[in-house]
Amino acid sequence: QVQLVESGGGLVQAGGSLRLSCAASGTTFSINAMRWYRQAPGNQRELVAAISSGRSTNYADSVKGRFTITRDNAKYSVYLQMNSLKPEDTAVYFCNAEIRPVGSGRFSNYWGQGTQVTVSS
Repeated sequence: QVQLVESGGGLVQAGGSLRLSCAASGTTFSINAMRWYRQAPGNQRELVAAISSGRSTNYADSVKGRFTITRDNAKYSVYLQMNSLKPEDTAVYFCNAEIRPVGSGRFSNYWGQGTQVTVSS
């Protein structure tokens, strides 16, 4: 059973920083792409940042230059460093990963439970 567990959310003032972490646990597995999504009340879930197994990255235009996604393959983890936070960054942030458990012939999408990020003005 594979699980993704996020941490690092919280309340911060505008202009501040937060670092989100997400670790995969469970049976032995391989991980392909890892992503962060966010969903604000009344809005659809949107892709914030993604990183491939080869560490290629891409970002939503709204966070370019402020957010940085990284990964540590040895720890089965992905991180999101968020700087210069704005009130419009307030949302629940979800970790997502393409994971292939040992014994499985294919990759499947897994999601974390979400962590709240609130930016006050």
